[in-house]
This record gives sequence, structure tokens and C-alpha cells, in this order.
Amino acid sequence: MQAALQTEKGAQAPFYLPHSDECEVFQAAYRNRMPLLLKGPTGCGKTRFVAHMAARLGRRLYTIACHDDLSAADLIGRYLLKGGETEWVDGPLTRAVREGGICYLDEVVEARKDVTVVLHPLTDDRRILPIERTGETLEAGPDFMLVASYNPGYQNILKTLKPSTRQRFLAVEFDFPPQNREIEIVTNETGLAKDRVASLVRLAGKLRALKGQDLEEGVSTRLVVYAATLIQNGMKVERAIETAIIEPLSDDADIKQGLKDLVAAVYG
Repeated sequence: MQAALQTEKGAQAPFYLPHSDECEVFQAAYRNRMPLLLKGPTGCGKTRFVAHMAARLGRRLYTIACHDDLSAADLIGRYLLKGGETEWVDGPLTRAVREGGICYLDEVVEARKDVTVVLHPLTDDRRILPIERTGETLEAGPDFMLVASYNPGYQNILKTLKPSTRQRFLAVEFDFPPQNREIEIVTNETGLAKDRVASLVRLAGKLRALKGQDLEEGVSTRLVVYAATLIQNGMKVERAIETAIIEPLSDDADIKQGLKDLVAAVYG
């Protein structure tokens, strides 16, 4: 499969290199009007994947970065004062349902619990969105799709998806790409020479092996792209790695020194 594909409207979809059959699974979920849950570590390509597939399908994408203060009203909409009068303004979920777009909830476990309650009638055979404030009940058309993502490895007992919610979705597990594919991805994204990218990807692999020991999270492909971009634009390798990889991974001085020693070993 070609990584860069033409969309239904003729534009080029954002670059995405498939790991397995996730593109086919996404298309099957879309055709059969099923919601899809993406599970995987931060920065492994879940958001890029959704953008790629939305472009391929020619559907407008509404991306919502979930957080502790995200409420159901933020998704559905609210009355706002405009010109001395109150006017109903749809939220991104409501717009996606009305227009037949793809609504993507990034890190859905970070949202407030009332958000998942709103999603339930959209994730079963009813595919409806009740809007209590306006008295409407919207029926999702065939072009609407709900996609959510979360990182199962970065949760605690207070931030998990209930089994009753998970079992409303199809699910695909993501991970960091194999070394050869990650080299291809970073090279394509940054233009840095493949041999120089290969060293960065080898370093990322060694750092990921430290997850659960010195590091809470492994280095993401996103951070590798950042480092490669800085190097491609003339920054010294050591400084680029420190800025784009080491500092984002930890605040602990001893851990950072250990990471720098590892960098020196890889590049020595």
C-alpha cells in the first residue's frame, strides 16, 4: 500500500506508513458504521493515522484533545450570548453528527465521566445524539464515525475506560513502528539522511527499553521527528537530542545525565 494516497476529493492524504492492516480495519469500521478505539503509547502515530484516514475517505475531521475539564457541553454545544441575544452553538461532536464527519476524541480517558455517558447512544445500534438543551435528537448518518484513543500504559485506577464503554468499540492496538519503518517515517517527515536517522532510531529503541525503570514513558516517534528536524536545520546532534528527547523525557538530573551517557555511547 502506498503511504501517500489521493483522497476522494483529489488532495493528498497526510503521510502515514501502515504497520499492519489498520487502514483496512478503519475502512471496515467506517463502512459498517462502527466506532473505533485506538490503543497505544503517546506519540506512536494514532492521531496521524486518523488524519490520514479521514483525508482518504474525504470526510471532515473534528479532533478533540481531551482533558480534565472537558465536559459534555464542550462536545455537544451551549447557548452563548451574541448581540444581546442567546444563540445555540453546536459543539464539535454535534457538528460531526450533523455534517457526517469523523469525530476523534484523543486520550478520551482524560475527559470527565459525563463525556462517556454522552457517547453511549452514539456507540450502539441507535447512533443518536440527544441534545437536552434544544430538545433535539440527532440521528447519525452513514458518513459519521466516532473514533477515540487512549494510552493503556499510562493510566491509574482513576483514569481507565470502563469495560462497558470499551466493549462498545472495535479496537486496534498501536505501538512504535519497527526500526526499519520508523527510519522511513522519520526520513520522509524531515528530509534528514537515512543513515543519520538510523542512529536516532537506534537511540530511541534503547531509551524505550528503559520504560518502567528510569522512565515513565518511552521516547515517542514524534520526539524522534523533532530531533531529526533540528539536525536537518543545522543544530548539533547532541544539542538536538538534548532539546528534543532528553529534556521532554525527564526532569530528574541524575536520570538526564544517565540518558546523556547513553547518547554518548550510541554516538561515540
